[in-house]
Amino acid sequence: MARTYSTHFPLGENPISEGGNWISGRAVGLDWGDVVTTPGLAMGSDSVAPYDDPTALLTGEWGPDQAVLATVYSVNQTEHYYQEVEIRLRSSLTASSCTGYEVLFRCLKTANAYMEIVRWEGPLAKFTYLSRHKGSQYGVANGDTVKATIAGDVIKVYINGRLMSTVQDSTYSTGNPGMGFNFGCGETYGDFGFASYMATDGQPAAQVAAQVAPSFGLREDPCSPKT
Repeated sequence: MARTYSTHFPLGENPISEGGNWISGRAVGLDWGDVVTTPGLAMGSDSVAPYDDPTALLTGEWGPDQAVLATVYSVNQTEHYYQEVEIRLRSSLTASSCTGYEVLFRCLKTANAYMEIVRWEGPLAKFTYLSRHKGSQYGVANGDTVKATIAGDVIKVYINGRLMSTVQDSTYSTGNPGMGFNFGCGETYGDFGFASYMATDGQPAAQVAAQVAPSFGLREDPCSPKT
């Protein structure tokens, strides 16, 4: 039977747990940041080293074929920061080790926007690019939906239902879905994150998309970008 987890982040938690359904990068992985929540929003916390992106993975047993669908929250978009929302597939966290696949989107809608697929190799800052795309069509804005799937050795990435990239990699055959964020500045983390999140290991993401599509407007921004 397919496993599905869906949330609109109803709690304020540091780090995210939702009743033990999540583990986080600093609390478990030690070298990465934690994902935190305020009601209706998951976001990163302060980073202390390059590439220590706040990361959270779902707990329990997950099948190898996975799909993640999330709704982006983003305000005050700026060229000054590399704010990214990230989907994790077939990932694992242990002390000083983070493995699996990461799909990241820059929260920007200009020519400097990008989308990348990365394979994490274990130690902090050790990763391999599998796919890199640049241009306004690869960035995301408030209310956009992002989706990533893995089936066999094929990873597919979508923005608002449109297929944007396909790659093949057979390095990891097991692991859990999750999420992450980047930019290591506490004054801007509140400007971007996920307003909803759904992961499944069997049921097609499109069938449960309505469960995670929130109805929200631009909230009062708790942080302001640096100038």
